[in-house]
Amino acid sequence: MKQWSKKPIHQGEFYRDGSPRAFRPMRWLFFLPLLILFAPYSILATEYLQVEGIVDLKTTYGDGDLDLESLVKLGKERGVDVLFVNDHDRSAMEYGLFPFRNVFKKRVELHSINKGGAENYLHGIRMVQEKYPTMIIIPGSESSPFYFWTGSYFTEDLTAHSQDRAVLNIGLEEPEDYENLPILHNGFSLRCFKDSLPMMLLSALPLALGILLLKWRGLVRISGIIISALSILFIINTAPFRSSPFDQYHGDQGIAPYQLLIDYVNSKGGLTFWNYPETRSGSRKVGPVFFNTPPYPEVLRQSKGYTGFAALYGDTITVTEPGGIWDEVLLEYCRGERDRPVWGISTAHFHKDGGAGETLGNFPTVFLVGEKTKEEILFAMRQGRMYACRGKYPQRMVLNDFSVYSSIFGAKATFGEEIALKENPRIHISLSQKEPSESPVTVRLMRSGELIETLKGVLPMEVDLEDEYFSPGQKIYYRIDARGSGQLVSNPIFVVFG
Repeated sequence: MKQWSKKPIHQGEFYRDGSPRAFRPMRWLFFLPLLILFAPYSILATEYLQVEGIVDLKTTYGDGDLDLESLVKLGKERGVDVLFVNDHDRSAMEYGLFPFRNVFKKRVELHSINKGGAENYLHGIRMVQEKYPTMIIIPGSESSPFYFWTGSYFTEDLTAHSQDRAVLNIGLEEPEDYENLPILHNGFSLRCFKDSLPMMLLSALPLALGILLLKWRGLVRISGIIISALSILFIINTAPFRSSPFDQYHGDQGIAPYQLLIDYVNSKGGLTFWNYPETRSGSRKVGPVFFNTPPYPEVLRQSKGYTGFAALYGDTITVTEPGGIWDEVLLEYCRGERDRPVWGISTAHFHKDGGAGETLGNFPTVFLVGEKTKEEILFAMRQGRMYACRGKYPQRMVLNDFSVYSSIFGAKATFGEEIALKENPRIHISLSQKEPSESPVTVRLMRSGELIETLKGVLPMEVDLEDEYFSPGQKIYYRIDARGSGQLVSNPIFVVFG
């Protein structure tokens, strides 16, 4: 590893926005010709507001304890600026008897967005938003698009696999966006009708024969009735108006059902985040049915086009460790193997205040925006201009600044952004916390998956580092995490060497 040059920031060396004092506007005039010459390689520092939001909130539109207005009131009391509502879009399971699994079946369905009506859900959000205009409410849902059965009800080993693999959909604004989600049991759809036609036609052939036999009497007529009835059952069993091309009876279908959902949400202008990918609570028994969803961090590698994943939530997580799956995916982006980076957020999985020992405000995601509007929040979320926190409300760490900048041209990029450099990168880190604490904090700085610096101390902490790594033509990234009185995970800053 190359050597670092580092020193603490002294008063007056940096302004509040983290830019070096030597390059404030009047002194930039001297370098204006060079700034114009190297404009393709530079971006100037932008002033951002930090806006606190909570992602993955459940309400009485699904299985949450609080109605939306009560949730908004609680959020205002806790100083939250943005609420992301992610009730379950459809919470249903079916088990049918072979060979007519789609005819003779038992269905269990809980309250959800689509059961109560997506129009009612969105209308309710709009009404509360109008009543509380200072709170930004962003609609969405949580999808469990697929599961599959093994075992049998009759042998008492019936098991539903992968039912807890969850994706958060954010920013869907139209009722049909929810009604047409390609998930199991989501209701009437023409999506699979074309694919069902061959089997329907094949099942219709015996029906024609059965109808002909009805003209006869005696056993021939009875045979015609049986053939016709069976044919009709087979036609119905093809489920031509199902909402997903997959079913729960043909084993694990890999990443395909989830990729279909991600692509659909993208087509509607929404965002998708894998939720709690390392959950340890996916194995349990409910009545006669076993549930088995082991941790699924591998989906971050297997799927494409999603916006991000839950980097902090109420469980242990390892994918954010240096060189872990997140770094593998980010390196794929740097090599041009992915069209977009993958961002980390906090998800609350909030059902009620005090549930599972957690309160509203323990898992904030903090956004960097030009102004506090819904559009700016969604744009920052799409661009990765956010960091994830875990704490005990009201305590949490604050990332005042994490940036890579040029000491020559004054260019600067923060998390979610990209900067082009013709020199060694300089990194500025400034951390504090909402409530005073003497708890020790460990801050780790990673470069492209490699841990390159560990800083220990108490907050507030402010440091300036120069990385002597320089590789023309290469794209790299820096990211940090911090642990102490809570946790913090930043999104990456990308650097392209010219």
